[in-house]
Amino acid sequence: MIETISAVLSGTAVGFILGMLGGGGSILATPLLLYVVGMPPHTAIGTGAFAVSASAYINLVTHAKKGHVRWRCALPFSVVGVLGAFVGSTIGKKVDSTALLFLFGLMMFAIGLLMLRPTRLRKPQLAAGSDNLPAIVGLAFLAGLASGFFGIGGGFLVVPGMIYATGMPMINAVGSSLLAVGSFGVATAINYSLSGLVDWSVGLKFVAGGIVGGTLGMALATHLASNKDTLKRCFAYLIFAVALYVLYRSGLDLL
Repeated sequence: MIETISAVLSGTAVGFILGMLGGGGSILATPLLLYVVGMPPHTAIGTGAFAVSASAYINLVTHAKKGHVRWRCALPFSVVGVLGAFVGSTIGKKVDSTALLFLFGLMMFAIGLLMLRPTRLRKPQLAAGSDNLPAIVGLAFLAGLASGFFGIGGGFLVVPGMIYATGMPMINAVGSSLLAVGSFGVATAINYSLSGLVDWSVGLKFVAGGIVGGTLGMALATHLASNKDTLKRCFAYLIFAVALYVLYRSGLDLL
């Protein structure tokens, strides 16, 4: 019962942040599964990947209905990235869990810094939405590799990667990235499940909580639109705090 409540509440928290801010909240999935639900490190990463992929696909439907998804870019990016996710997750499973968590903490710190920076991405001199296949392939594999290794969605890499590779507007990059994020998560979750490192029951409870939290977050989003930048900064500071805790816990185990 305690595990169920912890999983649902953790999923609600992540869904709420995703619904309110539109991204970034999934980075907390693994730490919540690890420290709140009480899962072993590799199982938390595998289960978190499944939860993140489900959330991404749910949001993909909404963006697709609004015409935000550039399928000609999203499909090849996702296919190539899935290969990277399989490679990354295969490597991640073999890395010592304590070392992997330490690297995860460093990665969280980097994401927090990126969230504090203003969104000013220099676009290449390409027609918006045009395809640059070599750049897409290279960026997709790297994004998938990082996503699979850490068991994260990788949207913080996919969105700017799509903008730099194709010159598409931000809203289309966000919508298109969801296909990739969901696919990376599925690839990672399948790879981890082959080693018995995905708790599907906890994952489904986490996703259920995420749906509720996402609905609440989206309901508040319009009312808090004018304070969105402030909220993102506050969330970045939260990421720093969690990153420091992860580094502290894993650092003690490494010593």
